[in-house]
Amino acid sequence: MVARSALSRLAPVLSNARPAARRAALQAARGYATADSEQHTMTVRDALNVAMEEEMVRDEKVFILGEEVARYNGAYKVTKGLMDKFGEKRVVDTPITEMGFAGVAVGAALQGLRPICEFMTFNFAMQAIDQIVNSAGKTYYMSGGNVPCPVVFRGPNGAAAGVGAQHSQDYAGWYGSIPGLKVISPWSAEDCKGLLKAAIRDPNPVVFLENEMMYGVSFPMSAEAMSDNFLLPIGKAKVEREGSDITLVAHSKMVTHSMEAADALAKEGIKAEVINLRSIRPLDIGTIIKSVKKTNRLVIVEGGFPAFGVGSEICAQIIESEAFDYLDAPVERVTGADVPTPYATNLENLAFPDTAVVVKVAKRALYRTN
Repeated sequence: MVARSALSRLAPVLSNARPAARRAALQAARGYATADSEQHTMTVRDALNVAMEEEMVRDEKVFILGEEVARYNGAYKVTKGLMDKFGEKRVVDTPITEMGFAGVAVGAALQGLRPICEFMTFNFAMQAIDQIVNSAGKTYYMSGGNVPCPVVFRGPNGAAAGVGAQHSQDYAGWYGSIPGLKVISPWSAEDCKGLLKAAIRDPNPVVFLENEMMYGVSFPMSAEAMSDNFLLPIGKAKVEREGSDITLVAHSKMVTHSMEAADALAKEGIKAEVINLRSIRPLDIGTIIKSVKKTNRLVIVEGGFPAFGVGSEICAQIIESEAFDYLDAPVERVTGADVPTPYATNLENLAFPDTAVVVKVAKRALYRTN
């Protein structure tokens, strides 16, 4: 009865609203440019905020819940202003109980709503992993395809800065191993906007892994990405930089280091191809295979632990595919250190890959250094 009461509070659909009119007003307020040549930039934080706002305008079944998402505008200000625009029935502050509000989100999704469940950090989502993996991830299959669960679990994932071992873990490999879940790890502002909107519209439960250190980073936005109809396909990687000598595959913040490494390698005449995974599950192994056939070398860069991670899975699939015959050097993995994340700054800096490490490993794969 408690769950039913909670759902009844969250579920009302405003019958007298006019989504088209509200969408037009939203576009006018933002002042979208009409000239394709005009360059836009947007931070990752704002891209996420805009994606949720546009989808809440488009579909009144979409609502947000989580700790401090409403009155405080979100712990990282990703939900800033949304309570003022949509009210407390659609932007809901919850108690500090991840298992509880994740369960409410799953229940709401099973009843036909489209909740966005924000975790202050995915480290705290371990309290709710049964709701995410069992209740959300498996119900559609166990119901014979009759009961979809369109919920998005989103929040910062992986290492930040100075937050210690219990707040620094990367869960891409954890959730990526679960059939029934879709797992997204975006990098740029366009990634975040297009993929979050696609995740909200998807009929499956989606785990959307952001990175705290990327929230304030600005990226260029195309005219297409500024549209409220901009979507990116889940399960499709993006070649951020083309090259012919070596393939660098990364996700989230590690794409930044891979791009910087490619710039450094270019100064030595090495043409590195950089692939931004975007999606962890489904994994776009086809794009990686195509690149490896061209470059004959592969380096996988991630911030998580080395054992049983995203890089391990990519390495296994490449070895099992026809791309194995094209390799001229062993596959290399660049990962976080195999230790709980240190709190001391000097040790923390040694625990995660940086650009210099990616450059060093790429040269090793090219037999340019040890």
